[in-house]
This record gives sequence, C-alpha cells and structure tokens, in this order.
Amino acid sequence: MINAIMKDAKKLAPKLAEWRRWFHRKPELSFAETETTKEICRILSGLGFDGMKVGVSDVATGVVVDLRGASPGRVIALRADIDALPITEENDIEYRSQNDGVMHACGHDAHIAMLLGAAAILIGQKNEFAGTVRLIFQPSEEAYDGGAKPMIAEGVLDGVDAIAGIHVWQPVESGVFAYTAGAAMASCDRFKITVRGCGGHGAYPHQTTDPIVAACSVVCQLQTIASREIDPLETGVITVGLITSGTANNIIPDIAVMEGTIRSLSPEVRSHIFEGVARVAECVAKAHRCSASLEIFNGYPPTVNDIPFVKRAVAIAKEIVGPSKVIEVTPTMGAEDMGFYLEKIPGCYLFLGIGNEDAGLVHPHHSSKFNVDESVLETGSTYLAYLARSYLEDSASFNFI
Repeated sequence: MINAIMKDAKKLAPKLAEWRRWFHRKPELSFAETETTKEICRILSGLGFDGMKVGVSDVATGVVVDLRGASPGRVIALRADIDALPITEENDIEYRSQNDGVMHACGHDAHIAMLLGAAAILIGQKNEFAGTVRLIFQPSEEAYDGGAKPMIAEGVLDGVDAIAGIHVWQPVESGVFAYTAGAAMASCDRFKITVRGCGGHGAYPHQTTDPIVAACSVVCQLQTIASREIDPLETGVITVGLITSGTANNIIPDIAVMEGTIRSLSPEVRSHIFEGVARVAECVAKAHRCSASLEIFNGYPPTVNDIPFVKRAVAIAKEIVGPSKVIEVTPTMGAEDMGFYLEKIPGCYLFLGIGNEDAGLVHPHHSSKFNVDESVLETGSTYLAYLARSYLEDSASFNFI
C-alpha cells in the first residue's frame, strides 16, 4: 500500500505545486474565502468528487466532502485550514499575492494543496478499502472565534471516529516530521481589564485616584500568577499587549484599559489563570483606591494529541521519510482551532518542517517574507493518504498503549 501511495504522490508533485501557487496568489481572509472555496470545489469535482457541502454559519466558505470506500466501515476525517492573513507580501516571486494587504503567511495554501493531493490519491484507491474519509477544508482558523467550532456545531464530526491534520512548520528542517505526544499547542484566550479611578490635574495627584498607576501595578502583579501560583512543571503565559488611557500629558484620566492573551496547555491551568487574573485585577486596583472589571473571551482550547493515536501516526511518518526525519518536540504556546476537534474525538496534529536555509526559507510564520518549501507537499499528501488508509484498515493499531 505505501509504495502505491508514494508512487501516486510523486506523479502528483507538479500538480501539488500548481495548486498551492494558485491559492498563494489568491489569499482571502477568514470567512471571506469565496474564491478559495470555489477553486477547491472545482478541483474536487475534477477529481471525481460530488455531494460537497459548502459553507458554515451562513457564510458560503469552507468545503466538506466524504469519500466512501468499497464498503461501510470506520470514518476518519482529514482537515486543512484555508484562510490567509492581513499582511502585505514582500516576497519577489512569480506567484506572490495578487490581493493587496492579504497573504498566505502561515502555510494554509500548502495545507489545502496537501489535502487535495491526499484526496486525489485516495479516490483512485476507493475500491481497495472499507470505510469513509471525510475531507474538511475549514475556513477561518486565523480569526479569533475560528471556523472549527461552528463546523462542529453543524455536525462535521457526526459519525467520525478520528481526525488528523498537518501544519507546515518553519522552525523545523524541511521534510522532517515533528510531533508532541499529548498537549502540542496551547489554548488561547483574550482578556480585557478596565480600571476605573477618578481623574484630575496631573499637578495634583493627591486629589485623584490614578487608574494608570493602578493598571501598571496590575500588569506587574499578573506575572506572579505564572511565577508563583502555577506548578513550575506546568506552563502558563499571561501577556498584556495593549494599554490605553489618557488624553494629555498633564491629565490624570478616569479609566485605563488593558488587553492581553492567556495561554496554557491544560484545562486546569487555564481555569486557574482565569480566576487569578480576576482576583489580582480586583484586589490590586482596590489597593490603589480604584476598581477593576474583567472580561474574558474564550478562544481555542489546547491542541492535545491522543497519545496512542500519535504513536501510530509517528510510525507511519517514519515509514515515509525514515526514522531520522521524525523528531519529538516540546509544545508550542501558539494556538490552533484544531484543538476543538481533538476535544471531541481522538487524533493527532503533526508538524511538517519547511525550513530551508539554502533556499532562503528562513522567515517565520506570519512574516511578510514567509514562504514554503514545495518539496514537502508530496510528503504531506503521502502521509495524509497513508494515515487514512492505515486507520481504516486497522483502527485497532491506533489505540494501543
């Protein structure tokens, strides 16, 4: 099976690059991926797929389609995200973005191409396996609210037994698979603290209750939650990235507002940080004769790989690229709404390296000069197709301890 899949993927390599470059030229922002969706449907139709479901949450972007094998059986989903970022591309390449201020600066164009490649391989082999492969081309991963959650609410995981995906990863050498057993990526939540005091003239601070001084103290004390309240062997991040207050240099304002992000790798730490931020904000503000109110906007949960499943996925990756090109890495505090799927069903999310210093591919994700080593597209398509076939033919091997 693996030899046939690799042979098919090799034949597809030029087409994979062609597809990826089309999507790179035509990037679209979250929940605005209309042309992207149309092109995905056009390619899938050309491959022989029908019965595609288009759109989610009253937005006509994103595609879901099932590939049924020769007989009923287990169901595995393969997922790729399809949106781009509000970045002006600076790469001097023939296929640079044609949409001003929008760029595929995270590799989602490669994700689309690899999943289309897996689709092309699998549809040619559909008479050789039992079960179903559900292909999910998900909109709006980059937006804070994300596209995974509404897709799940609308039933994208109904009847699905497991899910898998790949994220191209610039920090890792091109062609190398990287994995983490368990929590691989962090949760991501946003908070807003409003500190209220009583303003006045900057020359007479004793006649005011200064919300700026209180807010600065809150920022400093928030850091003690991570350093003094969380087990040092656990991970939590509290970052204040925005503070807004005041209108002039000699006026003490009434209000100071700060916003930030909370990251963690476990539900327990996440919950503790939420409680800690509320407590610190209230108590520190009160110590400065001010008041504070907190709003927390829940974002993505941690992306947690099912440990038995990821062990089998790693073995599959080693068959494709060799043991020396599969490495275990520590979790990243970046976030992904793949976590919503993995909360519901077992599966895994692997990284596939695209870093290539010799080719100048050294720029990080979300950089205006980010680019992808297209040689990995064949590898990614092979992995997704082989993983799906392996799961459908021997799902028990994905559940060993």
